[in-house]
Amino acid sequence: MRLKTSLLKEPKHILFMICVGWTTADELYSCSEDHQILKWNLLTSETSLVVRLPEDIYPIDLHWFPKTVGGKKQTQAEIFVLTSTDGKFHLTSKIGRIEKSVEAHKGAVLAGRWNYDGTALITAGEDGQIKIWSKSGMLRSTLASQGSPVYSVAWGPDSDRILYTSGRQLVIKPLQPSSKVIQWKAHDGVVLKVDWNSVNDLILSGGEDCKYKVWDSFGRLLYSSSSHDYPVTSLSWAPDGEVFAMGSFNTLRLCDKTGWSYALEKPNTGSVFSLAWSADGTQLAGACGNGHVIFAHVVEQHWEWKNFVITLTKRRTMQVRNVLNDAVDVLEFRDRVIKASLAYGHLVVATSLQCYVYNSRNWNTPLMFDLKEGTVSLILQAEKHFLLVDGAGLYTFSYEGRLISSPKFPGMRADILNAQGVSLSNDTIAIRDKSDEKVILLFDALTGKALGDGKSLTHKLEVVEIALDQCGPSTERKIALIDKNRDLYLTSVRHLGREPKICKMGSMIHSMAWNDAANILCGIQDNQFTVWYYPSAVFTDKELLPKTLYIKDGSEFNRVPHILSYVGTKVTLRQGDGSLVYSSVPPYPALLHEYSTSARWEDALHLCRFAKDQSLWACLAGMAMANRELTTAEMAYAAIGELPRVQYINFIKEQPSKESSLAHMLMFSGQIQEAEATLLQAGLIYKAIQVNIDLFSWERALELAVKHKTHVDTVLAYREKFLQKFGRKETNKRFLQYAEGVEVDWEKIQAKIEMELSKEREKAANTSVRSSMASRR
Repeated sequence: MRLKTSLLKEPKHILFMICVGWTTADELYSCSEDHQILKWNLLTSETSLVVRLPEDIYPIDLHWFPKTVGGKKQTQAEIFVLTSTDGKFHLTSKIGRIEKSVEAHKGAVLAGRWNYDGTALITAGEDGQIKIWSKSGMLRSTLASQGSPVYSVAWGPDSDRILYTSGRQLVIKPLQPSSKVIQWKAHDGVVLKVDWNSVNDLILSGGEDCKYKVWDSFGRLLYSSSSHDYPVTSLSWAPDGEVFAMGSFNTLRLCDKTGWSYALEKPNTGSVFSLAWSADGTQLAGACGNGHVIFAHVVEQHWEWKNFVITLTKRRTMQVRNVLNDAVDVLEFRDRVIKASLAYGHLVVATSLQCYVYNSRNWNTPLMFDLKEGTVSLILQAEKHFLLVDGAGLYTFSYEGRLISSPKFPGMRADILNAQGVSLSNDTIAIRDKSDEKVILLFDALTGKALGDGKSLTHKLEVVEIALDQCGPSTERKIALIDKNRDLYLTSVRHLGREPKICKMGSMIHSMAWNDAANILCGIQDNQFTVWYYPSAVFTDKELLPKTLYIKDGSEFNRVPHILSYVGTKVTLRQGDGSLVYSSVPPYPALLHEYSTSARWEDALHLCRFAKDQSLWACLAGMAMANRELTTAEMAYAAIGELPRVQYINFIKEQPSKESSLAHMLMFSGQIQEAEATLLQAGLIYKAIQVNIDLFSWERALELAVKHKTHVDTVLAYREKFLQKFGRKETNKRFLQYAEGVEVDWEKIQAKIEMELSKEREKAANTSVRSSMASRR
């Protein structure tokens, strides 16, 4: 990825340029110290004078009133705020008429910014004050007052916090009066420029120490650049938060959100004082010290999938290369490309007006449909359909171009959704709620309605990243999530009425990805690369999970890498310095998943014997238990030396009735309440009591015995035996109370137990005779 820059031969402004701002994706306003405001039309390459400002107005900053909020167009006329050296800010219309001038500060007004919905304007002055104004220019409050000039200011993602510079320090101040202020030393020189992105919640700062830095919203340093030759005079996030631009003297740099640099341009511009991205994030404009406006657009983006590499060569042209036979196809578009995604054999390209869907088997005939108003900010793909996110909402389309659904929820702000906070599978859409980051909203991908009873999934901590698995039936859909503590959890998406079981899979997980063809999960764990061959083992046998892991030492990666994709057996990772590395995973687990889903247990056993890998046997044991395939499970557990489990499986096999077997299988997975409920439902009261006795749940065993008026003496007898073994006296009041009135006779108890078991056997035999008779008929 790089920037393609263009400069006019002669500057249009006489004195040095101060600020720029886009009105549409093809129209830009610029103003400079020569008192002129110029309009640049990029389609016709024409420049026209909008207005000549009064001689006493020297502009410093320009910011357009936001056009859309949550996809809805703003009703207010198109205006921009212009701040100037005389201590005023001017609300100016599109035709250049100054609608209102407001005395704001003593000395110059160094920055003026609208919040994301245009309900408030913030100004920062040379007098060290920060003030908030209504959109009509009425003073609401003075937020801060300090002894040094405030050179730059930015709104937080929800417009509830302000970031501003204070000498060498950065300050985050919440608007709520009693909230805690975060302040830290950011640079060794004065901080000149800051920006805060609403999609990724990251902060940029640049200063006179010639460095730019990336911070999170708690003030933790994520990246610091090496020292440049000149101070960093401008910084700007692209709207989608994936890249940012940095400007300095004769320097323009395009960087990834993690800080490393994609491209460096050395145009002859003097210092770049202001940078602005167009709303679709494809173009960049810079105000230069020599009177020029520099334009740049992003080209040479790459997308990879299996044997295809796709490159954006020009604004409206893509090149598709098949690396197997070096065949090259060129794709031409009517409008400029804004977003693209390549996965599952399809390329989805969003331009400013249309969406194109290509099948990798035929690049000549794309499917096209028109897009609604709004710039596409995110494309996610699943095997059967894809999801488009724009300012107005989320839309699920089939690869034939049919709109399938459009999920909606209260307080939805689609413009700040990113790939970490949204996930798509063939039947489910998961969205992290921005207003409460502990909550994950789940929707049916085919109807757009909330899943189940509409209850969302709530985690105990803020969730950082979510990912749905891609394979298997919708009833078994799982979601993996990483929380603020960097712990990885797995839970089921569809849980019928029960509280979902959220199981911990690992800690210190920095990024993760599901495989496209099997439910295998990979992640960067601390300083190693970990693959969970069978993550669902956590629900059937928790102790199996560590045995199903494949771990690679992280010494081949530098600094924490980020997983981009996991396709087939290949994992693509982006390292801390921007380089791509590939890691391969053995192909056997995916085959094992395939055999398990098609119930080919003999083939699965052959595969494990051939591979001679303990982790595969552990996976097979978990899969067989989940599918209640006891013979295979017994062999697999025996292969990994889990003898107690082999014995328990034999015990399950010997159970006289199906209900008993099922209950003990649930017990095997640790689902004790479900096991008890199964036995009670089948009328096997004694078995339910015995289960609680075996688990030393004495109170529950007694409760069941009293409730069903049976086997009270059995419970008391076992309790007495238990206490005698440890040389203890009975202290529980309930047991003492019943011990007085109930006689304990072991012979009677044994006879009763035998009778219960023979009854159960008879019942099971009758059921099987009935079912065989029915099948004969």
